[in-house]
Amino acid sequence: MKTEYKYLGRVNSPEDVKTLEKNEIPDLCEEIRDCIINTTEKNGGHLASNLGVVELSVAIHRVFDCPRDHIIFDVGHQSYTHKLLTERYEKFDSLRRAGGLSGFTNRNESEYDCFGAGHSSTSLSAALGFAEADRIKGSDAYTIVVLGDGAFTGGMIHEALNNLNKDITKLIIILNENEMSISKNIGGFAASIAKLRKKNGYFRVKKFTVSFIKKIPFIGNWTFRAIRGVKKAVKNALYGSTYFEDMGLYYLGPTDGNDYESVEALLQAAKGAGENVLVHLKTQKGKGYSPAESDPNKYHGVSPCNKVSSNSSYSLEMGKALCEIAERDEKVCAITAAMSTGTGLECFEKSYKNRFFDVGIAEEHAVTFASGLAANGLKPVFAVYSTFLQRGYDQIIHDAALQKLPVVLCIDRAGYNNSDGVTHHGIFDVAFLSQIPNVKIYTPVTYKGLAASLKVALNGDGVSVIRYPSGCEDEKVKEVFYSNGGFDDIGIKTDFSSDVVPEHIIVTHGKIAKECLAAKEALKERGMSVGIILCECISPYSELAQRIINVISGKNIKSITFVEEEIRAGGFGMLLSDELRKSGYLDSVDYSVMAADDAFISIKEGETYLSASGLDRNGIINEIEKYN
Repeated sequence: MKTEYKYLGRVNSPEDVKTLEKNEIPDLCEEIRDCIINTTEKNGGHLASNLGVVELSVAIHRVFDCPRDHIIFDVGHQSYTHKLLTERYEKFDSLRRAGGLSGFTNRNESEYDCFGAGHSSTSLSAALGFAEADRIKGSDAYTIVVLGDGAFTGGMIHEALNNLNKDITKLIIILNENEMSISKNIGGFAASIAKLRKKNGYFRVKKFTVSFIKKIPFIGNWTFRAIRGVKKAVKNALYGSTYFEDMGLYYLGPTDGNDYESVEALLQAAKGAGENVLVHLKTQKGKGYSPAESDPNKYHGVSPCNKVSSNSSYSLEMGKALCEIAERDEKVCAITAAMSTGTGLECFEKSYKNRFFDVGIAEEHAVTFASGLAANGLKPVFAVYSTFLQRGYDQIIHDAALQKLPVVLCIDRAGYNNSDGVTHHGIFDVAFLSQIPNVKIYTPVTYKGLAASLKVALNGDGVSVIRYPSGCEDEKVKEVFYSNGGFDDIGIKTDFSSDVVPEHIIVTHGKIAKECLAAKEALKERGMSVGIILCECISPYSELAQRIINVISGKNIKSITFVEEEIRAGGFGMLLSDELRKSGYLDSVDYSVMAADDAFISIKEGETYLSASGLDRNGIINEIEKYN
């Protein structure tokens, strides 16, 4: 039964937020927190970060006029309050479900989401685009950016700041600091100033004073600029300018971002500043929910409460295997881009601090940094989600592969991501990595296979990639393909003997092998003879093609179906079938490639991305039955 909320239930649009009395806002904020907690308990999602920006999100919608004014959230995973206030309250229980609301901002979902996001540090570049467009069009709309201090570890933020045009006067950057200090002004003096401003109605007085001075005939504007210049000079002499002021921004803050009145006052001041402004707020992750307050890292992203958790996963097993290797080899080191927990590197961080590097949200830097370590004799392992590795593509080519440096990339979360959606799919890496010379791609489907791949990769002479999905190994796949061991024999595995080769062959890799096995069993009941070749190392494709030919050459093969959970263009099936065609093997054999044709496909209620793409067991059955 859906909870009825007194205030949240009255808010159907941002205009309704403005009609609430100020003394009603704290109750609205509590209702919003309750709604977010209840929803993420059922659906999973980003909890701690959203609880921290409730007051801020409410204040933004009371001070500004969205969608006329543009609100851009960095990453977009902290936009739950924004969604609740922008005509999506009734649909909020569908958050992160098939056919429901996205867990991120999404232009296709609402006019209030002016820019979609899913990766960090993109917001300010996009905001400059909006602000410049408004300047060119003569619009007086504001562009408001909400970004956390973590985003500043990504280079794009600084690139955008470097390109800030002073002719823009409607850009407001809200720095939501919730973890680390990044400004000189965070200290006793700055805190006392913020406190003084809040208590004494500083901004109301300032607004009146500015208005009064500017109205003085002939010399008003000149006097205002002169007073501001003196003020800045005195301020800089006393405690220095901030980084943001040096970059041409008018700096306001810091202040308590969970104190609603203080936040609204600061935003009103920013709105009336007449120049580009940075508003510095300090918020508490997990605000209002004690478990998240005490451990915000744990509650950054949560799974549904009824989901059975496991003490093991590919990520954790990779971390364990890496620690075991590092114990024997002092050259082994590990790199993360602000994702040590998500990628299973916590144990390495604790055990080998001297060889562990967290570079922040800077995947490009991580790859080149790893290349430098490798060039100087170390054995670096960069563990990263597939979707985030996309940001380091140029560096993989020029800094690692071109120089044949022994860099190991452990690519986590390979395949579709049903909960976070298209921004977090790991379905591009096989295609873009397969185009690069001197790159070897391992695709283990078991924990032992993952450990064996890691061991081999760390003794390689070029770039080695080990890609694996989220979650746990599949017991059925393990039983079928590894019943006789063979975990260290990294190559190809079959579920048939060399003496009895089936008429129809499925060639696949990765976790989609589970769907292939299910399809095979169903086809067997329909009288079709089907076998599966599971590939654990797919590159170079010429070598893989020869291995497959060695297994099935001379047999009565009617069809080969290549099945992958990645994009078709330039991917596994396309490249492998091309190699087999070059050898002449496919001249008398029917074949097809099953892969994702639409990387940005939307799913409806009851669907998964596999089923929507025709890559689930039913899709595989339908494809192979064509050859019966």
